Amino acid sequence: MSGGGRDTTGLARDTLYVAAGRDTDLPGRSVNPPIVRASTFLFNSLQELESAAKAPFDGAFYGRLGTPTTFAFERAMAQAEGGYRSIATGSGLSAIVAVLVGFLKTGDHALIVDSVYEPVRRFCHRVLAGMGVEVTFYDPGLGAAELEPLIRTTTRLIYMESPGSGTFEVQDVPAIVALAKRRQLVTAMDNTWATPLYYRPIEHGVDISIHAATKYIVGHSDAVLGVVTTNEATWGPVRQASQDLGASAGSEECNLGLRGLHTLAVRMRQHEATALTLARWLAEQPAVSRVFHPALESSPGHAHWKRDFDGSSGLFSIELGGMSATAFDAFTSALKLFSIGFSWGGFESLILPAHPEKTRTAPAWQGTGPLLRLHAGLEDPADLLADLQAGFVAAARTKDTGSP
Repeated sequence: MSGGGRDTTGLARDTLYVAAGRDTDLPGRSVNPPIVRASTFLFNSLQELESAAKAPFDGAFYGRLGTPTTFAFERAMAQAEGGYRSIATGSGLSAIVAVLVGFLKTGDHALIVDSVYEPVRRFCHRVLAGMGVEVTFYDPGLGAAELEPLIRTTTRLIYMESPGSGTFEVQDVPAIVALAKRRQLVTAMDNTWATPLYYRPIEHGVDISIHAATKYIVGHSDAVLGVVTTNEATWGPVRQASQDLGASAGSEECNLGLRGLHTLAVRMRQHEATALTLARWLAEQPAVSRVFHPALESSPGHAHWKRDFDGSSGLFSIELGGMSATAFDAFTSALKLFSIGFSWGGFESLILPAHPEKTRTAPAWQGTGPLLRLHAGLEDPADLLADLQAGFVAAARTKDTGSP
């Protein structure tokens, strides 16, 4: 499956991403907009200052609110997502926090999917609870009919992540959006996994789309960046919250996000193809009990993915059913191309243990062995397959030698 299709401008998305962000008023005709490093902008008069203050997010006013580099990235992301406007923040988590703070106050209630990115769960427990905001974590497999009884008179927000972190359940987003609109609730979704190439939440009726741009948007593991794209009704509260939190992004990071967006389409096709090759091979391995990849029919929510998405990314998980801790350590230690590390979305392949059993509550996670998250990078698929095969051989040897 490819990430083809055309934007509302009539341009193919490949073309749109290459051209995005060049509409700058700065002098010159460089392919890449210049990086403007600035905290302070000068005004020739009080009248000029007052004029700039009327539109501080559209030009040069104060560096914390953005620079021409920031605004170029934000315009490009809004175009890519099909939204009203985008807001760059210092990280993916700060982007999510700006959304939660923007719409929740003391006495409010939010529904947040149980497969949410773990730092969001911590923020709910540590910060939102202290603010007097209640959160219900709901099963990602729930449809609108099962979700509606969880809505209270104080519910203000439904927060989705689809596919979910670690276990990659795909939610029935259109049905949840229809429910939210009927009950006048704001909807937000973490869209980092799919990128705008393969899914555009706002086109599916979601009010707010969020990216940890650190991942596929930047694409080179060399910047930390977040971005929120909204519809017209939700832009103001998120923009205000991001400023109140001081969650601004640096010009260098925004430039790297814009650079990554230009090559997103071609990179994602390689990530997608390699991940599918690995996932299908892994599904046939005796040591693997389950593969969590939305494009596989056996993965939770596959029908929703097939209906709504234009493709899949390079991130998925495997469950190594019955594998002992010793064998699991031997497996991961034997890998040479899959490095152990946080984050994902760069050109390099990564692995990281996942522990839904420590966090999931709706329902509690029922696993049969270690869960390992894989990110398929841009290496040759045959080399990655050989690397994984070496890991399985090393794991099997622990049994041969009588290790526990």
